[in-house]
Amino acid sequence: MSSAPYPDPTALIFPHQPSLSSLLSSLRRSTLSLHNRLASIRADAAFVARAASAFSRPGAHDDGDAGSASFNAGRNNCSSGRRPRPLVANERCGSWYMPPDRKAASAYFKSTDGHERAWKFSTRRLNLHLVDMIEDNDGVIIVDSTRRGKRMPDALSTTIPIWCTVVNLALLPSHPLSPNLFLPPHLPPSTHAQVSALIPGFLASLRALDLDLLPRCRLSKPLRPLWVTPDSTLDPDPGPDADGSLFDDYRPVICCTASRAVRGSEMDEGGYVQGAADDAENWSCGLTPTLFWDHVDELLAAPEAELSDMIASLVSQRESARKDGMAASSSPALSRKSLTSYLSVCPLPLHTPTAPNTCHIALTSAASTPQDSWTRSPTHMEVGLGRHKTASRNLRLALPEICAFAARFLDKGTPSEPTAQVVVACDSGKDVSVGAALALSCYLFDEHGAFRVPGEGLSFTKALVKARLGAIMSAFPEANPSRQTLQSVNSFLMDWRK
Repeated sequence: MSSAPYPDPTALIFPHQPSLSSLLSSLRRSTLSLHNRLASIRADAAFVARAASAFSRPGAHDDGDAGSASFNAGRNNCSSGRRPRPLVANERCGSWYMPPDRKAASAYFKSTDGHERAWKFSTRRLNLHLVDMIEDNDGVIIVDSTRRGKRMPDALSTTIPIWCTVVNLALLPSHPLSPNLFLPPHLPPSTHAQVSALIPGFLASLRALDLDLLPRCRLSKPLRPLWVTPDSTLDPDPGPDADGSLFDDYRPVICCTASRAVRGSEMDEGGYVQGAADDAENWSCGLTPTLFWDHVDELLAAPEAELSDMIASLVSQRESARKDGMAASSSPALSRKSLTSYLSVCPLPLHTPTAPNTCHIALTSAASTPQDSWTRSPTHMEVGLGRHKTASRNLRLALPEICAFAARFLDKGTPSEPTAQVVVACDSGKDVSVGAALALSCYLFDEHGAFRVPGEGLSFTKALVKARLGAIMSAFPEANPSRQTLQSVNSFLMDWRK
């Protein structure tokens, strides 16, 4: 019996020996797993619930529906006869840390506006819709989080304090406490001095918008921020007799950091992920905060290997239900947001208008369509712009025809009717539709909101565009035109005669 031949050395397969770097990367990816993120979000939401309970005020409390049970379980046994201050989600990640029925509003304070030596007061994100809510409830709780390496996001530590001082000076210019700037104690005095020196310029930029909304904002005391994190000591039960007041002379803006600070790496934290909800588009697989809270228990009970498929199924079911609901709806105008007397925006689909005094402009995500196919009727235009950044860039090329189409409709005399409307729609109802509405507002309407036929002598300034955008964002705080969308609008308005 002949022995087997020796194997060819080139056919030998040796066991793979991963490097230390690849092992650490693999461990970190497993720590940042989808299940760990969702579990961390629920743990952080429990802290938000405790903070809401600790800062409650006298008044009847509504426990919400069954969907809030997981969130309410994080609250201490709040005394009967008390209600929490409104929870405000600082977008984009704040909404993950509270059930939808607990969210009183959204806010848009950017951390980049609070970065060291890049401090800014945003005239695009005015957040003035919060002022009346703060006045009516003696404060609000604004919720946000940040990833490993920081104890609180710059939006809470610096952007909101700047906003408070600027709003105080705009609404209560004669109040002796309005100029006070409050920053968290971990920031050095040099930062306080540098930011304070910028406040007059920030105030001037707000006043330059000349918003008629400012005189209507109700505020009897200046705003004052204070900060709470998972490291803070909270009163577990304020008691039924506590009046809930935090300041005698200020309205509190409670800046709540949902996530606890991780000192080392996530691998040392037993699966806890700081700021787990941040950059959700990179990990959520289509899951939204609403969908998460609707199915929180079953999602966290699912094995990691099945979680992605479960989420895909839930997302598909929700999308089908949404489409069925829109198809069955006889009133698509229910989601319409009025920006001015004549301009509104809404999400797609946008049906062919039936009223002669309504003009519909649909900006779809279909691949860029030929210009000669855009006009479907004198009151209906449909423009394929593509998706995301491509749509924003293509908007620049489409705006001349969009404005000309709307001008023809408005020039026929229908604007004399108070119900005449130009309705612009896009997939979200918040991005390119808002950009197109901004261009229409500048191009076709004067400073009094009256229609005008564009002439050769017409010119636009960045100050005008900024003021019109401020008015739109005040009317529709949830609007979210991207930087590329706004660049397209500016480019069109500055060069429209070319």
